[in-house]
Amino acid sequence: MSAELQFFGATGEVTGSLYVIRTGTHTVLLECGLIQGGAENEERNRDPFPVAVEEIDAVILSHAHIDHSGRIPLLFRRGYDGPVYAHTATRALCEIMLPDSGYLNEKDAAWQNRKRRGTGKPFVQPLYTREDGEKCVGQFKTSPYGQRITVVPGLTLCFHDAGHILGAAIVELEFAGEDGTSRLVFSGDLGYRDAPVMNPPATFSHADAVLMESTYGDRLHRPIDETLHELGDVFESAHANQGNILIPAFTVGRTQDLLYLMNENFERWKLDKWDIFLDSPMGIEATDVYAQFRHLYGAELFKPGASEPALPNLYETRTPEESMQINKIRSGAIIIAGSGMCSGGRILHHLKNNIWRPECHLLIIGYQAIGTLGRRIVDGAETVKLWGDSYRVRIQVHTVGGLSAHGDQADLITWYRGFENAPPVYLVHGEQKAQKALAEKLRKELNAPVTIASRGQKIEIGPGVS
Repeated sequence: MSAELQFFGATGEVTGSLYVIRTGTHTVLLECGLIQGGAENEERNRDPFPVAVEEIDAVILSHAHIDHSGRIPLLFRRGYDGPVYAHTATRALCEIMLPDSGYLNEKDAAWQNRKRRGTGKPFVQPLYTREDGEKCVGQFKTSPYGQRITVVPGLTLCFHDAGHILGAAIVELEFAGEDGTSRLVFSGDLGYRDAPVMNPPATFSHADAVLMESTYGDRLHRPIDETLHELGDVFESAHANQGNILIPAFTVGRTQDLLYLMNENFERWKLDKWDIFLDSPMGIEATDVYAQFRHLYGAELFKPGASEPALPNLYETRTPEESMQINKIRSGAIIIAGSGMCSGGRILHHLKNNIWRPECHLLIIGYQAIGTLGRRIVDGAETVKLWGDSYRVRIQVHTVGGLSAHGDQADLITWYRGFENAPPVYLVHGEQKAQKALAEKLRKELNAPVTIASRGQKIEIGPGVS
């Protein structure tokens, strides 16, 4: 049996992952991610799904990050009541992240409606609510790595470690029919070879088609030793400047990597001179999940026999009141807060209090999508707006690429090289510049049959189909 795959999300961009698989009379969504990156892009989340909700038989989710999972509550809000297949740890993280996403939607709608009051403009409804996020997780069906399960008749699924974040999976799909079995391998988001906490991604020898991310397809990350040296320089410089350090961090993955590295390099970076705040309720909860699933990675992130991070001078601030107290600190605070792209969350309050202070430092340790506040700051914006007020950007900005949870060009090529039959590979989850560079490299080095996926494009997956 052959199957059809159609591309819809994360084509020419890195958010909103969504692909449709049709096999026989069944329709399956692979990913259901939120589109991020500015109001205009985010408004696209309200568009109808590319297939009628009542036609969808199942959803397969590679990992918990919102750009892959964030429209699942909306799918349920619009009437879907089927299964969502995910790794066991992914469900545990989604129990935190999806309700939080709904809460942020409610807050955003309330803020917009306050502005609209008295203008005659109609009030807006949240994309979905916290309750929607809570309810949909009840439909998750989970599996560990390496266990094959049937999704719909003729289609089986097996998750493999992607090395990206906790529970992140490479998705292996097998379609069984009269002509034999065909295999689609979807990379999900692949980890970096020097990842501090996670294991290396699993590799494969054969596939009939490969769907591969390309986030950093045009660059090489700095070696981890250089990254560690650079981080030490930032901490030393910031201490000499007598300011604070702000670190916008993705609550799942990057936060835990950073906590681990801070503990491992505690003396080298002289971190005893600082008070370190994890100012993210969701980041704290996600770190608790990392403690629960510590068997999935080898790093010693926690105190022996305990669920508290090993970092000795870490303060976890859960309440808004605790967070506001941090803003009274003028010097000596390292503040780790979401969101990772400065598109919401508590980091905005800390930017408001520090972005205009030249003695302070902003440490960017993750990808910043086009249209986000983080991207504008990295690109050199002289002023930014926060809650309608303009602030001069005088904070010292450092971009440290070596902490990415995504593999770079070399990692992606190495992973694809494992396929002995050089299957057709379709590039998704990357901006056009990165995709073109990766496609050229794959063709030149491995003679790979590469296609940069386009929205709406359909491909057939079957034995011998290319």
